[in-house]
Amino acid sequence: QVHMAESGGGLVQAGGSLKLSCTASGLTFRRIAMGWFRQIAGKEREGVSCITATGDNTYYADSVKGRFTISRENTNNTLSLQMNNLEPEDTAMYYCAAVPGITHCSASRGSFWGQGTQVTVSS
Repeated sequence: QVHMAESGGGLVQAGGSLKLSCTASGLTFRRIAMGWFRQIAGKEREGVSCITATGDNTYYADSVKGRFTISRENTNNTLSLQMNNLEPEDTAMYYCAAVPGITHCSASRGSFWGQGTQVTVSS
């Protein structure tokens, strides 16, 4: 059974930083592209960033380019998202999921969703 567990969310002031982590189990993590997604209440879930299985290529949504960095550690099945210079608009529930590839970094292509971790950025 596949399980994704997100952690690292919290309350931070604008301009601050947070690092999200996702630990995966029940799948061959090193062979699967992964992504981070977020959802604001009442809105559709959107792709934030995705990374190839080997970690050699990444995708970022325009809204987070230059502020967020995605990475992965295949030896311990962990996906991370370093978020710097956070803005109130980044407030959302953040999820990790498997994706077919970084050109498919959209929620409609995500699989094996976790429960998410809440990020709240105050102004």
